[in-house]
Amino acid sequence: MRIAIGSDHRGFALKQAVKELLGELGHEWVDFGCQGEDPVDYPDIAAPVGEGVAAGDYQRGILICGNGVGMSIAANKVKGIRAALCQNAFTARLARRHNDVNVLCLGAWCIGRGLAEDIVRVFLSEDFEGGRHVRRLEKIRAMEP
Repeated sequence: MRIAIGSDHRGFALKQAVKELLGELGHEWVDFGCQGEDPVDYPDIAAPVGEGVAAGDYQRGILICGNGVGMSIAANKVKGIRAALCQNAFTARLARRHNDVNVLCLGAWCIGRGLAEDIVRVFLSEDFEGGRHVRRLEKIRAMEP
């Protein structure tokens, strides 16, 4: 799977760990920044990751900031993106199965490396169930500008 990944300065260290995991799992990834711990603005990272996923250049996206909220808000401004902040494997599983989430957001201050890796594994392995959930996603798409 081809993954777009990005973080702000607060999520940089966790992003590096997630990239290692992606490689171990055999996924291809492209890092949209940042490249260190110097302060950056998370919307500047979330926008190109979201745009790449929405355009179909990447099957999924992963965004990491301090608490994950800023990245999820910014990513969800991109038409076609369904970003979810997940803090455990259960929410990641349901986000994929029920909401067809295409961008995972993580909060580096809120979870450790081991939990983040568990969440990423679930996010990448679960499929959308379809069925009754399609109707709901169509309503969400109708809300987009």
